[in-house]
This record gives sequence, structure tokens and C-alpha cells, in this order.
Amino acid sequence: MGKVEQSKKWSSWFLRIALAAGFLSAVADRLGLWGPPGAAGVAWGNWELFLDYVALLNWFVPASLIPALGWIATIAEVVIAVGLLVGWRLRWFSAAAGLLLLLFALAMTFANGLKAPLDASVYIASAGAFVLAVMEAQ
Repeated sequence: MGKVEQSKKWSSWFLRIALAAGFLSAVADRLGLWGPPGAAGVAWGNWELFLDYVALLNWFVPASLIPALGWIATIAEVVIAVGLLVGWRLRWFSAAAGLLLLLFALAMTFANGLKAPLDASVYIASAGAFVLAVMEAQ
């Protein structure tokens, strides 16, 4: 295996792990696994505060649908993370990660302004996932 191929392999592996860890960390946060609300480094700390954030980002969605939207996002994040870690249908899971992150970045932009998703590096994570999908297509 040449240097370029080896670099591609390691870059792909690192990107897969980083994206999956980001998804799983966010899920752990909303389930309180990183600590209670208000603890250092904790964004939500519980499901209720996470749903408040889902409602903030999706202000155009009826309140009755917010819990379902929270569950859909959570399940999607776990499934995509597992797919990235396992490596099965990697191109598809990478594209799904890119799309989910892009939708999140756009929701953050429309709800909170452009600075919020830029500070959280959501656009770059989305771009990385799309690059991974293209790398896997070759």
C-alpha cells in the first residue's frame, strides 16, 4: 500500500471515529451521562432541557411534535454513529451524517444566527462527513 493510500485509510478512520464520537457524546449529554444540568462542559444534562433546545431550533414545528423530533434525532445519531464505527455501507452512513449535521447547522443558523454553528464547528463536521462519503466512493 502506497503512502497516499495509507494516508487515505488513516484519515478515513480518524474522521469516522471523530464523527461517531461527536454523535454519541451529544446523545450521552441529553441522557445525563456527562453530568447534571449546569455541570462544566454539559450542554443539557437531561432529556427535558434537550427537548427545550429542540423546540428552540425547530420553532416552526408544533409543540406536540417536539418529543418525536427529539427521539428521531437521537435514534438517527446513534444509528449513524454505529454505522460509521462498523464501516458497513460507509458511503451511505457518511452522507447521512453530513446531511444530519447540515440540517442541524441550518436550524442553528436560523434560530440563533450564523455564529452559533460556526463556534460549534457544525458546518465543518458536516463538510468532513461529505468528504468521507466521497472518499469512500472512490
